Amino acid sequence: MTTVSAACGELEPAWPQDAVEVGRILDAWGVKGWIKVQPFAADPQALFSSRRWFLKPPEAQGPKRPASVGAVPTLLKISQAKEHGDWVVAQSPDLADRSAAEALRGARVFVPRSSFPTADPDEYYWVDLIGLAVTNQQGESLGTVTGLLDTGPHSVLRVAPEGAEAGDEATERLIPFVAAYVIDVDLGARRITVDWGLDY
Repeated sequence: MTTVSAACGELEPAWPQDAVEVGRILDAWGVKGWIKVQPFAADPQALFSSRRWFLKPPEAQGPKRPASVGAVPTLLKISQAKEHGDWVVAQSPDLADRSAAEALRGARVFVPRSSFPTADPDEYYWVDLIGLAVTNQQGESLGTVTGLLDTGPHSVLRVAPEGAEAGDEATERLIPFVAAYVIDVDLGARRITVDWGLDY
């Protein structure tokens, strides 16, 4: 499905309803129009799972783009992507040379959640856990998952109690996302059951 931009009369791709931000374009890579991307996950499979990357302009505090370039395109077709150290480098038929790649510096990269590879049993994408209600085995509500922390050995759920101010770290609970504490994850019911007391 596409939409038409009234300003220019050109076809503009429809933004996916399940778009998830998965990385940021850092800069050009080489002289042939490749780009260097900072993935937001240790395993950047989401970037490899789609040949259509949707872009948004950089946030105000992000890397500066050359003043002479135009708007960031909504869609970037990807012909090749691979890991390169801590980054992903990618080639697009839409980028003819280094200057075209540099024009995308700082752009935010999104892909449809539906294009992610299927997770293994008992593995979950962070984006699927955020917003889930967390209750303990006694049925008491501990709050809602607002984010996760990657500590290396395992991830940690950031759980904010109901009514807490956004970003109020003083009231949030940090629950290790490991089998010792996580009893059940029910994505359909949007609920996580944990072995965790109200007073922890």
